[in-house]
Amino acid sequence: MRSIIISLYLLLTLSATAQESVDQRVRKVSADAVKAKLKNIYIHPRWAEDLPYMYYHLDTPSGPVNYVVDLKSGKVSELIRDYDTFVSDFENLTGEKLPRARVRLYRLDFPSGSPDIFVATFKGKSIRYDRRNGKMSLVDPSRTKLLSQKKARGKLTSTDSRYTMVAEGADLALKDNHSGKVERITFDGDSYFSYTSSSDGKVKPKGFWVGDKYIALLKEEGKIHKMGLIRSLTKSRPKVITFNMSIPGDAAVPQYAIYYFDAQKKRGAMLDIDKYQDQEVVLAPFRCQKSLYFTRVNRKGDRIDLCRIDLGTGEVHELLSEECAPHYNQTLFDYRVFDQGKQILWWSERTGYGQYYLYDDKGNLIRRVTQGDGLVCGRLLWIDEKRKEIMFVGYGGEKGQHPQYAHHYLASLDGCRQRCVNPQDGHHEVEVSPDKRYALDKCSRMDMPPVYSIIDLHHPKSPAKIHEIPATEAKSAGWISPTLITVKADDGKTDLQGLMYLPSTLDKSKSYPIITYVYPGPQTDMMPLGFEVDENANQSLAETGFVVVQVPSRGSSPLRGHEFYNYGYGNLRDYPLADNKSAIEQLAKVYPFIDLDRVGIYGHSGGAFHAVTSLLTYPDFYKVAVAASGNYDNNIYIRWWGESFHGVTEEKDPETGKIKFVCKVPTPLELVHNLKGQLLLMTGDEDKNVPPSSTYRLADALIRADKHFDMFVFPGKDHQLESPYYFDKIRRYFVKHLLKTNSKKHNNNSIYSTQYDNEK
Repeated sequence: MRSIIISLYLLLTLSATAQESVDQRVRKVSADAVKAKLKNIYIHPRWAEDLPYMYYHLDTPSGPVNYVVDLKSGKVSELIRDYDTFVSDFENLTGEKLPRARVRLYRLDFPSGSPDIFVATFKGKSIRYDRRNGKMSLVDPSRTKLLSQKKARGKLTSTDSRYTMVAEGADLALKDNHSGKVERITFDGDSYFSYTSSSDGKVKPKGFWVGDKYIALLKEEGKIHKMGLIRSLTKSRPKVITFNMSIPGDAAVPQYAIYYFDAQKKRGAMLDIDKYQDQEVVLAPFRCQKSLYFTRVNRKGDRIDLCRIDLGTGEVHELLSEECAPHYNQTLFDYRVFDQGKQILWWSERTGYGQYYLYDDKGNLIRRVTQGDGLVCGRLLWIDEKRKEIMFVGYGGEKGQHPQYAHHYLASLDGCRQRCVNPQDGHHEVEVSPDKRYALDKCSRMDMPPVYSIIDLHHPKSPAKIHEIPATEAKSAGWISPTLITVKADDGKTDLQGLMYLPSTLDKSKSYPIITYVYPGPQTDMMPLGFEVDENANQSLAETGFVVVQVPSRGSSPLRGHEFYNYGYGNLRDYPLADNKSAIEQLAKVYPFIDLDRVGIYGHSGGAFHAVTSLLTYPDFYKVAVAASGNYDNNIYIRWWGESFHGVTEEKDPETGKIKFVCKVPTPLELVHNLKGQLLLMTGDEDKNVPPSSTYRLADALIRADKHFDMFVFPGKDHQLESPYYFDKIRRYFVKHLLKTNSKKHNNNSIYSTQYDNEK
């Protein structure tokens, strides 16, 4: 008997030790743990005014170290000779203590025109520092550029300072700054249609001045129906909160108007901007003394116009009108009006891939500016009118690379020259110097830590590397690189790129359950492209004994062209399902340690909607699903989502003659009778993005179908549930229901599940 007790004790001790090791591995690879050790993932550049220098700091165990870069040569040097002497001299000169950890240089003046001498301010004290000899002296702050601020002209005062627009409740009043007289000019404002807005208890007019003309974009939302939530964690009784939320097919949606006021003539009016019923209107940032511009989009989202307001007369002229069925690309669409309104750069998918086109001020096409089959042009960074050149983000233009990696291109407005300034294999982020001559480029991938380089945009062939994080350093901090994978979509032709996370203790001779993390888009696919640590806690999940994969499906991203982006149009519920299932099956053929009898799926928001629908559509394939904050019933979700990505039809009301917009989206609620596996639903009870009513409706449908499931509500939480408790909840559920199995054919290589026996 004694030997049995000792054996049991040893077994429990060994189990506890193994369990602890898994816990330790989960903590070790977590984003918080790795980032605490891995410094300087991000560099925040500062540019010297009118000089070819950039400076930044890196964190070290002894404190921040500040560097300056000669942008012409790419040479990097330290800004401070000796930090102990620097802080000591500062205290002796000013009487103020300056902790070593606070010596971060954010705003510098280089009065000699070189980085040899700089002026900095700490605690309101300005010092002059000579890097050549390490000498410090005090400087009169009034004689430096550091504390001088250009006083911005108030947007509520006319350009000539003659008039000021002031709030009069929900209306406007005009103040003559010469006479001091205040005269009310609008009388129809109310809480639902207001010319003013409130912020921090102050009521201000909404618009702005261009010369002596005042313009305001007004948005009427008074008829929009309310959505309600219960705030349970108040100090006394729970509180009901309501907010405006249009849902697909609503008759009451936001209505737009543009108010125009001529201060000289004392005349105001609503401009004639209406063309489409329930249109959306956005004012352009470009404005000059003669003109102002805006776009308008119809409710279906398949027609977009560019219009010009003649500020002298208030007349509205349509310059461009483009059809972009089934809907325009809301993520990438961009345009610029420049050259004092004489030229327009316009983004269009007319070739199937987003490109920029040049128009004149009458809306006549001059030429296509950007080039490249398969290149999708994204955001414009700038237009250099002197060099007649633009810089933009592009996707898919560098062959052999992930089609969604961002690269940056320079193109001449004559359409004859275009070049990529950072073609290196990876996802690129840039910050451009104010003079548009240089750029700090960050290149990284999920399997490659960041490399920072300086690019001379006039001669971009040889970027100068200034900082990188070696992979060995990242791994020593606990980072585990995911595997970059490529599979085919269910059509057998389209390449889909994704990630696979493996446990650090992987034994290829054993069998592992597979979990797929999903998000269907279409506005974005949540796919990390640049370097991230333990993204979405997927590596932490893998450490508990799983293979975790993320493979976006067709229709998931707006970055791969019109056909790919619109794959799911009209089929918002089902379009991503087959691709995900096919991807897992393909991976199992390549990696024999993947167990197709134990497949899990999870996601958040649209990913939760995807996960639940997959579990109910393929009940014999997916065994366990975790779904958080899901928009399971898109018919009560935000209007633009359902109407843009599923589609809206127009029906004429025979009585009023007005168009009625109809949108009916299939939901997983119609599939609940198929449930076989384990399902955990989670939601925050104060989620204004995807109100919990969507989760409650799915729960109700499951109950009525006599299907058993699990559900967890986070009190006081909104849409973003991410927290250690949230991720641990996901891990626990998969360990309990997917990792643990009574089947003898499975070799359960992890005993992490013993931690959760109390949940049985």
